[in-house]
Amino acid sequence: MHKAGFVNIIGNPNVGKSTLMNALVGERLSIITSKAQTTRHRILGIVNGDDFQVIFSDTPGIIKPAYEMQESMMQFVKSAFEDADVLIYMVEIGEKDLKDEAFFNKIVHAKIPVLLLINKIDNSNQEQLEEAVQMWKEKVPNAEIHPISALNNFQVPEVFDRILELLPASPPYYPKDTLTDKPERFFVNETIREKILLNYAKEIPYAVEVETEEFVEDDHIIRIRAVIMVERETQKGIIIGHKGAALKKVGMQSREDLEKFFDKHIHIELYVKVNKDWRSNARQLKRFGYNN
Repeated sequence: MHKAGFVNIIGNPNVGKSTLMNALVGERLSIITSKAQTTRHRILGIVNGDDFQVIFSDTPGIIKPAYEMQESMMQFVKSAFEDADVLIYMVEIGEKDLKDEAFFNKIVHAKIPVLLLINKIDNSNQEQLEEAVQMWKEKVPNAEIHPISALNNFQVPEVFDRILELLPASPPYYPKDTLTDKPERFFVNETIREKILLNYAKEIPYAVEVETEEFVEDDHIIRIRAVIMVERETQKGIIIGHKGAALKKVGMQSREDLEKFFDKHIHIELYVKVNKDWRSNARQLKRFGYNN
């Protein structure tokens, strides 16, 4: 019997959803930083075995949207309820509830299996953990509760085994050599955006979108030209930095990660352009893959 299904991961920002998916898939598909709202899209990571296919889905953290791009991000989260065979609701030690009551209500009344993962338990003691388990049992009585540390891969293999038990009988949804639903350029964009999140403060990372204009691959090298979009001229100056030093640092860090990801030499050129108020422009959001 072959099993296959969609396992969708939801939760508040910064609880470790991307770390978990990367651990489950065994590949670094989702970018990870300590800043909230790192994940903007719904990203699939596919794990194949002889008799199973698990399609994991990382989603943006649940927030109350403040502008159109965030509205689109929450649409990705809503879609995760629609096709899930197993729902992972991820929380962290010390967390009390989901920020959106409507989403929380959907979880509590879900008709599919719900695994509630209490993450970052390495930051707690036994008493705190027992209190958290009891609290979530009362709040989400329909969920199975699993304490984990995604960063340290503690109890993650056991969660994966439980997912396999819960999956329905089904043929595979994707060819068995498929790792993700995203094209190569998407991972280039995300890698560059991750370096911007890591290297710049305040509003700058959230005003940025990255678009790969050229991706040319031959046997030994991939040549990439990418544009970093910002909303204002002042942001452009900050991204470039004094004598281009800040932009050069982003390029070097991106190249190092992309060489590991693609296992090839990378030549990367970065440019910065102003794209005024793109986060609130429906046409621009569609171009960047938000309003599909």
